[in-house]
Amino acid sequence: MNTAESHSSEVPISSSSEFIPLIVPEIRGNEWKYIKECLDTNWVSSVGSYVDRFERMTAEQVGTKYAVATVNGTAALHIALLLAGVEPDDEVLVSSLSFIAPANAIRYVGAWPVFIDAEPHYWQINPEGVIDFLENRCTWDGKKLRNLVSGRCVKAILPVHILGHPADMDPILEIAAKYSLPVIEDATEGLGAKYRGRALGGVGHVGCFSFNGNKIITTGGGGMIVTNNDAWAARARYLTTQAKDDPIEYVHNAIGYNYRLTNVLSALGCAQMEQLETYVSAKRAIAKRYQESLASLPGIRLPQEAEWAMSTYWMYTILVDEQEAGINSRRLLQKLAEHNVQTRPLWQPLHRSAAHDPSGSPPCPISDSLYGQAISLPCSVGLTAAAQDRVIETISSLVGK
Repeated sequence: MNTAESHSSEVPISSSSEFIPLIVPEIRGNEWKYIKECLDTNWVSSVGSYVDRFERMTAEQVGTKYAVATVNGTAALHIALLLAGVEPDDEVLVSSLSFIAPANAIRYVGAWPVFIDAEPHYWQINPEGVIDFLENRCTWDGKKLRNLVSGRCVKAILPVHILGHPADMDPILEIAAKYSLPVIEDATEGLGAKYRGRALGGVGHVGCFSFNGNKIITTGGGGMIVTNNDAWAARARYLTTQAKDDPIEYVHNAIGYNYRLTNVLSALGCAQMEQLETYVSAKRAIAKRYQESLASLPGIRLPQEAEWAMSTYWMYTILVDEQEAGINSRRLLQKLAEHNVQTRPLWQPLHRSAAHDPSGSPPCPISDSLYGQAISLPCSVGLTAAAQDRVIETISSLVGK
């Protein structure tokens, strides 16, 4: 039996204690009012004032000229890759430690992901890994950059800002400029976060957001493309609305997609966006309390915030060193579940996914290590102090025994 299971100081919380979910939406503003207006006026589909308003609000928040609403974040990534000119049999550098959506979107356009390892401090894509791959694992003829292993052309870089903390973008943008590579920001977990004072999504050439149910604000499902590029914004609108060249005669001169967000969900998004600053403050307060309460526990490593970053701590994630903590991350996850506390591991690193071919990618040992040690703790915007206390007390009772 694990010593943590039998230790007499374990907090006596019964299995009947109230369930504490990992992360759930927070509905506290004008959601009902705005959605009712859509229903009362019959503006429920992909045309309506709330779609336009949600786009304007997002562009203002991110600091870009344009925002184009999509049905989800993966659709936004798909269109962003097309805007960037990625074609079949091209390659795109992407974070290995990420949800699988960006890698899947790369395959949607017939291209191939090249997985870049995380860095050990903030767990984001490693700029040094990006630079090393482009400089030492590719050949440049002045026009085309080719992967020395696969022979394919590298066409874009897709850094993923994970867990609410920014990736270090300046080195990535600098090396991208050297080889004329567009940078697509996957900021689906980074709304409200900042990199050197700039909102995520507006740092690269095009950015993508998700408003899934677990994101910091939600439309249930939904996404957004943001950019300062006039032509790209116009093409994004064109492609996401079935590429209509003559809507009266239904003439289409390109392959389009039914990717436009509905007015009802946009209404939800407008109400949520009105609360973004409050939600970010709540997330940061939850993170601060975890930091103060868990810092002294043996074998528990807490997330760091870079001096050049402002993190939203979208998903508060810790690392568990089994040797020091006396319990590994998966066993801790299991024990917390027995106490009705929901947690989760990070995603399987994408270079380990059977769905994707990692043969043209460099090794990703940091991503592997982080995956083995990480679990994310309850961090809903509406998490109560009492519920957070219970999470902290239960972890404290299980670690270091």
